Amino acid sequence: QVQLVESGGGLVQAGGSLRLSCAASRSIFSFNAMGWYRQAPGKQRELVAGITKFGTTNYAGSVKGRFTISRDNAKNTVYLQMNSLKPEDTAVYYCNANPGGWEHDYWGQGTQVTVSS
Repeated sequence: QVQLVESGGGLVQAGGSLRLSCAASRSIFSFNAMGWYRQAPGKQRELVAGITKFGTTNYAGSVKGRFTISRDNAKNTVYLQMNSLKPEDTAVYYCNANPGGWEHDYWGQGTQVTVSS
């Protein structure tokens, strides 16, 4: 069983920055892709940013240019650098690992990000 442990959430003022980390219990190169999702109260969980094992990235339109996803294979950790935060970025952020093939996805426990206006 894979464990994904997120950290780095918190309370920040609008315009501020946070960096989320997701540490995996096995090599992240074993996953086809990893990503960050978020879920705000009363809303569906949505993809924020993803990164493949080869480093290709994709972003939701609402965060493009403000958020950056990256990975450190040596540390088995994926990061989400969030700049110019807005109140609408407030949500629980979840780390996801997609192994591909027959294996199911893995999820972290979530970390709260709150942006005050």
